[in-house]
Order: sequence, then structure tokens, then C-alpha cells
Amino acid sequence: MTQIRLYNSKTRRKEEFTPLKKENVRMYVCGPTVYDRAHLGNARPVVVFDILFRLLREVFGAENVTYARNFTDIDDKINARSLATGRSISEITEETITWYLDDMRELSTLDPNLMPRATLYISQMIEMSNNLIKKGHAYVAEGHVLFDVDSCPDYGVLSGRAIEDMIAGSRVEIAPYKRNPLDFVLWKPSSGETPGWESPWGFGRPGWHIECSAMVQEHFGESFDIHGGGNDLIFPHHENEIAQSKCAHPGGSFAQFWIHNEMLQVEGKKMSKSLDNFFTVRDLLNDGIPGEVVRFVLLSTHYGKPMDWTQKKVRDATLTLRKWHALVENVSPALLDDVILQNVSNDLNTPGALARMHELAKSGSVELLLSAGQFLGLLSPDEHWWFPKEPDNTVKNKVESLLALRTKAKVNRDFLKADLIRSQLLDAGIEVVDQPGGLSRAVFSSVFDPEKLG
Repeated sequence: MTQIRLYNSKTRRKEEFTPLKKENVRMYVCGPTVYDRAHLGNARPVVVFDILFRLLREVFGAENVTYARNFTDIDDKINARSLATGRSISEITEETITWYLDDMRELSTLDPNLMPRATLYISQMIEMSNNLIKKGHAYVAEGHVLFDVDSCPDYGVLSGRAIEDMIAGSRVEIAPYKRNPLDFVLWKPSSGETPGWESPWGFGRPGWHIECSAMVQEHFGESFDIHGGGNDLIFPHHENEIAQSKCAHPGGSFAQFWIHNEMLQVEGKKMSKSLDNFFTVRDLLNDGIPGEVVRFVLLSTHYGKPMDWTQKKVRDATLTLRKWHALVENVSPALLDDVILQNVSNDLNTPGALARMHELAKSGSVELLLSAGQFLGLLSPDEHWWFPKEPDNTVKNKVESLLALRTKAKVNRDFLKADLIRSQLLDAGIEVVDQPGGLSRAVFSSVFDPEKLG
């Protein structure tokens, strides 16, 4: 069996992944708070953990893998959006969940097996909070239930940060009713303008962190295999999840592996509305950038490194995918290439897998190219965006003449001239696909500019 190695954020090293039960591999990933469209940064973990999901299915069998990703449909941001627009919370969340699933499917991501919504697990959150109070790990203050960080000696095990460092500049709410500034809310009171449920502590609603612990416990039990999300969730969200879950269920280990993806930039800068470089996945799709191109660009950087979205990467991805689609047209896939599987099994090395696909394309191994693409969520036969509108005969004749000159230069071993012609065509938005027998084929992209042919 293929050995998977993953970087475990908890141990801060790459480790061999062995599931608790090979016939029941379980992965939980923190999903979106559903009040608005998903931006490109939100899409990165979706694509990253889609690759891991595909890998686990390939190695252990699809029937033995369960992937859960939640929807946070109770949150102050949702409440604020409801008050600002006059729309009901349920209307906003239902619409946003539909948007999210539609947009992520455009990126060729598989739906998780489970997509629990926080509002359907309120009773489990109340039960866990009550359990923590009884065990001395939580307390009631001014209508709030708060987790007592001092009662958890392992607090900080994931982030590796000292208590004083966590307090300084951290995303924790300072309140007079807290025993420790790091104590976090499990339950809080609701007013007439905010949704709520009856509880032993009055009418209220859950804090953010408790929802994931309650849903994991409900579906996966006290111990499971993988927990994932963006590295912005390490503290406080994931740190708090570990604390409350292990204190509530000391016999369990919670997640064996913690996997976190790095953040995303745009043209070297943090994506921000103030910098006018903020956009949603739907913005990109509406601008004519296919979801497969978005996916390719996201896979071109290792998940553990900051990813820079640039127009050059979009253009290069578009040209590459057009070339590959042309090669695999009317081809049946072979068995998955071992090198592709080895790359992805090595801590999700998708840049290495894409490099291997370039090698397969260059060598003419089109059946292996197609199987590799399908494994990575690329080269879908249902996509047709890569075939641009046919140029007129005058342009086609000019391109064919240039291809003939390039072929002649290669025969004469004048590789400098051949490379110059290829560069000229590439600058005009034409990818040259070399085929067996010394022939070449021109693939026109959506950025084709006939004036650059000279």
C-alpha cells in the first residue's frame, strides 16, 4: 500500500500517516461562515483538502473514507447581515450555502460526505458545555458559559505559544467576567435581535469554537484521523477545539493529524478590499476565468507555502491546460502514474505532480497525462472552454507558415531560430504542441492577438 506522509502541525514535523482504522478513515475540515460569497482565499483550503480527500480515497478506497466539512450558520456576522438587509437569517444562510457549493464545484472539488450545519447541533453543544462544567473545566458568569483555560494543562499544545504571547495581540475578547483573558465562550446570552435557544443558562446561542467539537463528537467520536483548515485557525479556534474536546472526553485523543494551509496573496500583496485587490471565486468565473484554471493556479504552489495569485500564472495555466486538453482529446486514461501518486503522497506535493504532468505531455504519454489530470481534478471531459473561436484563414495560413519554418529550422538543427518562432507564437497567445513524427499543432488561447504575429 502507498505510504502517505503529511506535515503534522501539532508535532511540527512530517510523519507517516496511519489511520486509526483503515476501513474508517475520517477527516474533518472547518468550513465557511455563510453570510457572503467565498473569496479566493476561502477556496484554497477547499482545493487543498479536496486533493487530500482524493488521495485518501485512492489509497484506502472511496468506501472507507469519510470527509466532513461544516457550515457555520450561526454567527454575529450573519446576524449583522440580517439586521442590515432586513432579510431573515435562514434566507441568507440558505442562499450563501447554495452559492458556496456551486462555486466550489466549479473548481472541480468533490462534495464532502458530510456537510453538517451548526444550527442542527445545538443540543450537542449544550450537552458538551454542561459536561465541561460538571468536570470543572468551565464556569457560568453573567449568563455566559466559559471554558477555564487554567484547568487544561496542555493548553497551547497546537500553537506552541506561551500563555502571555497568546494574550498579547491575540483575537480574544477581554471581559470583566472572565477569570483568565484567554477563557473562551461556550455559550452566551441572546437578545431579542439575535437568534437563540433555551438552555440551562437561559436563552442564548453557542460560541464559535464549540460547534466543531460537538459535530466531530457526533459523527467521528472521541478520536479520529485528520483535522484541517487554514493556518489562521490554529489560534484560537483549533487550539480551543483541542482543549474543550479533550477535557470533555479525556479518554480520546481528538485529531491525530492537524493539517493547515498557508494564506494567499494577490500580485505579492495581502488580498484586501482597501487595496482594491479583493475578489470572490464568482468574480473570477464571471470574468471568464474557468474554474479549472483557478484550480491549476492554486495547485501550482505547495499548500504549506504562501500562494501568490498573479495574472501571469492565470495566463500560463490557461495555455498549459489548452495544450493538455488538445493532447488527451479522444484518449482513454491509463492506470494512475506512480510518480504522480508518489508526489501527492509526499505531503500533497502538487507542484511536483504538475511538473510530472509536463513531462508526460512532452513525452507523448497522453493516457498517463489524462489519468493524472483526472486524479488532480483537471482535464475534465465536460469542459469545453479550451477550444477558442477559430481564427480566419489568413491568420491560420500565417501560423501554418511559421510552424513550417520552425519545423525546417529544427531539421537544420537551427534551434535558436526554432525557439524564436515558438516564442513569437507564444507571445501572440498560441501554444505550440509538438506531436510524434516531427509535426506541430497550434492551440489558440483566449488571449490570442494576431497583430503580434508580425
